[in-house]
Amino acid sequence: MPGEGPLIFLTAGESSGDAIGARLMAGLKERTGGGVRFAGVGGPMMTAQGLKSLFPMEELSVMGFLEVLPHARRLKRRIAETAAAVEAAAPAALVTIDSPGFSKRVVDRLSDFKGTTIHYVAPTVWAWKPKRVHAFKARYDRLLCLLPFEPPYFEAVGLEAPFVGHPVLESGADQGDGIGYRSARGLGPETPLLCVLPGSRRGEVRRLLPVFRETVARLAEGRPDLRVALPSVRYLADEIEAAVADWPAPVDVVRDPRRKYDVMAAANAALAASGTVALELALARTPTVIAYRLNPITFWAIDRMTAVDHVHLCNIMAGREIVPERLQGRCRPDVLAADLAGFLDGGGREQEAALKPYLQRLAPAQGLPSLAAADAVLETLARSALPGGRA
Repeated sequence: MPGEGPLIFLTAGESSGDAIGARLMAGLKERTGGGVRFAGVGGPMMTAQGLKSLFPMEELSVMGFLEVLPHARRLKRRIAETAAAVEAAAPAALVTIDSPGFSKRVVDRLSDFKGTTIHYVAPTVWAWKPKRVHAFKARYDRLLCLLPFEPPYFEAVGLEAPFVGHPVLESGADQGDGIGYRSARGLGPETPLLCVLPGSRRGEVRRLLPVFRETVARLAEGRPDLRVALPSVRYLADEIEAAVADWPAPVDVVRDPRRKYDVMAAANAALAASGTVALELALARTPTVIAYRLNPITFWAIDRMTAVDHVHLCNIMAGREIVPERLQGRCRPDVLAADLAGFLDGGGREQEAALKPYLQRLAPAQGLPSLAAADAVLETLARSALPGGRA
């Protein structure tokens, strides 16, 4: 019966994790005929699937070493609160979704948890320190991998880590109604439209918007009819709308998350913060430039610790820069405008063709990623119920 069955406690710390969690919840409900219950921390998409979040997920959306410091006391309190809620609820499984800093600290605070622990979105040990596999082996019964080359890193230390496919493939990013968006805004097919995506965290938005404004100013010099569309997460929409009021081209701040993919389909080009949105744009076949800035000390530390040359997953898999990446010192208006000019003027087909085979590699062997992930969770629960205990 709906409302009965095993209790799954899920945690997500940012918008991309909220989307992953919502699809997992839908997959679990489909596989069990609704015979599953949920508790935990999530955003609006997980809430729509029936989760009552312990506290606003946005409180966890902080990135960077120095950037976390002003929020450290609050984050510590939320970690303790979440761990206490897990132990009080005694769920059959705890599924932590991405946000490894928050996730591992919650697990570390559990002193008497008898359920199964699963982490969804394997840590990028191939990009950072490979020895991190041992830390996850100590904390979790199973990992769910989004990328096809990840499982061997964890299986080498005896931690099961099935490849379940990348949830972005179910996002609907390839099904946007670009014609409908342009028609509703009175934009003709020849009007140049730039999609701007400055991120879902307040800090990154504040760092990137001034750079993006000057980029738009340069592009508008030779394109007086240039228009900008900026899909925003709801909790930042008011702040963004105020910030773009004086931009040199009209900006449509799109608050409805269901319209984001319509904007992508309508746009001639996109300027986006690094993150999951880069894959959504690849699926939408929108020519894209990736840009990002961090506190200089944070960037220096990350740069020294990482073992990869790119941030876009398709660039990483390809071993070359298919999508331009303009990070830190290269995240400048003159560089970004030069990259985007050709796309706005009709280029970008080569990028689309080059990305296609790498997007195909993100699919699981059978079915949808959400169902593959749900099957992995349910299989782990079934095994933990057998004589001999946990998976």
